[in-house]
This record gives sequence, C-alpha cells and structure tokens, in this order.
Amino acid sequence: MNTSKNLDYFEKILSLEGEEARKLYDRADEVRRRYAGDKILLRGLVEFSNHCARYCYYCGLNTANASLERYRLTREEILESAARIAADNIKTIVLQSGEDPALDPAWLAEIIKEIKSRHNMAVTLSAGERPRADYGLWRRSGADRYLLKIETSDKKLYDSLHKGMSFENRLRCLQDIKDLGYEAGSGIMVGLPGQTLRNIAEDILFFKEWKFDMIGIGPFIPHEKTELAGKPAGGVEMVLKTLALTRIVMGRVNLPATTSLGSMDKDYRIEGLKAGANVLMPNYTPDKYKVLYEIYPNKRCISESAGTCAPCMASLAASIGRLVA
Repeated sequence: MNTSKNLDYFEKILSLEGEEARKLYDRADEVRRRYAGDKILLRGLVEFSNHCARYCYYCGLNTANASLERYRLTREEILESAARIAADNIKTIVLQSGEDPALDPAWLAEIIKEIKSRHNMAVTLSAGERPRADYGLWRRSGADRYLLKIETSDKKLYDSLHKGMSFENRLRCLQDIKDLGYEAGSGIMVGLPGQTLRNIAEDILFFKEWKFDMIGIGPFIPHEKTELAGKPAGGVEMVLKTLALTRIVMGRVNLPATTSLGSMDKDYRIEGLKAGANVLMPNYTPDKYKVLYEIYPNKRCISESAGTCAPCMASLAASIGRLVA
C-alpha cells in the first residue's frame, strides 16, 4: 500500500462539494447495500455510570466538571434495562460508562453473565481504558464486543485534547481488545479544533489497517463545561463525507448513524443512513439518569422514556425504504 498516495486520494475525496459529494454518498450507499443489506441494526444503549476519572477537553463527563450530578446504575437497574431491550426484540445491549475508577470488574462480569443467561443478545461494552485482565475477564464472562474510540489517530492532536492520558496506552488497549477475541470498535469526532483533512484521511487509513468491526463517526459538539467551550461544532457535510468514505474503504463494517449526528440543529441520522450507515442506537438508560449522561449538550431523546424511540426507528427506516432487523 502506498500510504502517501492513499492519503492524498482520501483528502481529495473529503474535499468534494455539492453534486460530487452527493455522488459519494450514493456510492457509499451502494457499498452498504452490498455488504450489509437494507436492514438497519438496532443496539440498545444503557449508560450505566457517568463517573469519569479522565480529563478529555471535549467531554462533559470530564472529572473537572464539578457541576455534573454523578450516578451509577445498580445491578437491578441494568438488568431491568436489558429486559426492556430484549422485550423489544433488539439483539444487542451496549453497556457504556465513563472511565469510572470505582467500577468493580467482577461486578460487571456477573452482570454480563446474567444478561447472557437470560436473553439471546450480544453484549457490547464501552467502559474506556482498562487493564488487559479486566478485558479478559469480561470476554470470558460472555462480552462479545468492545468499543473504544480513538477520537483522533494523530498523536500530537490526541495529546492536545487529553490531559494526563497516553496515546500509546490507548493503542495498547485496542490491541488487547483485538487479541482477546472481541469484535473491536473505535471511532472519531469530526471537526475537533486543530483537526485537518489530512488528520481525517489518516483516521480512515487507521481504521482500515486495524480492521475494526464497528466504527463510530460523529461531529464534535462543544460543551460549556469543557476546555473547548465556545469552539465551533463539526460540520454535518464533513461528517457525512467521512462516514461515506469509511464505508467505501472498509466495505463490511458496522457504522452507526450516531446520536450526536441526530443532536445538531436537526436530526441528520437519515442523511447518515443514506451515506453508508447501517446501525441505530435507541437509548434504554433509565429516565432519571439519561439527562445526566451529558457528554455533549442538547443530546437527542433524553426527555423520552427509556426505549420509546425504538418504535420510531422503524418509521425512520421505512421513510428511506429500509427495514429494522
């Protein structure tokens, strides 16, 4: 692979505008149909803790945000959420949290086992950077997938956004996840301050080289309680072009139309589905906690009861001639 030529080509594609950009979306939609079909996969999301020890300059859960009311779901609340997801015939639960220093790996392992014994569903975890032993325990307990977003594959940019964190350790965690047999997921934010087209091109090449099974791509949305408050949000068109090019380059990969894409000046998830995405993630976090998982402001669907957006996703899918799997 001629890396330089690939990056130059990716930059050129990401620069497309107007009718040429729409052709890119159409091409990505064709590739999506070939590899993933017309069925949209649903993943039931449960945000089980908003405690976080990290200081990421873009995230409202960062440890320096003293104004945020923190919570942790109980075992019973998580299992009740899993039951609601199963009742809606959704085949994957996503257990997501901040990097909670009080998370007991054995406690989560028992919950994973219980979910797997009660329901015919896959378990996806997204709990940040952990020791390899924790990843191994959760994998042996039945966890199927792990999502750890790189946010940017450029070390210099990564270091500028993550106080006290290590880019090398992030890569170590991703390698552990793959080595242990998880379906591995990662992803980026588009529109981060300091991010260039070359950075995004490098991110797409990074996805391909690591052969991820799922990739989350969404816009940067500034949060007033972070270092990046007041910075401009990422542009919708650049998110869609990144999503489309990732689909074309990766082929068989699961790409969500992210909640963040639906939380801008309007809901752009339909546009995401038309540009190569094949996954939606209805939120099953218990009602009183949803508003507290504020990684960015004005998050979509936080006022609805847990799971009520799942039926509307069938309507959303039907509006573009697609089906919910």
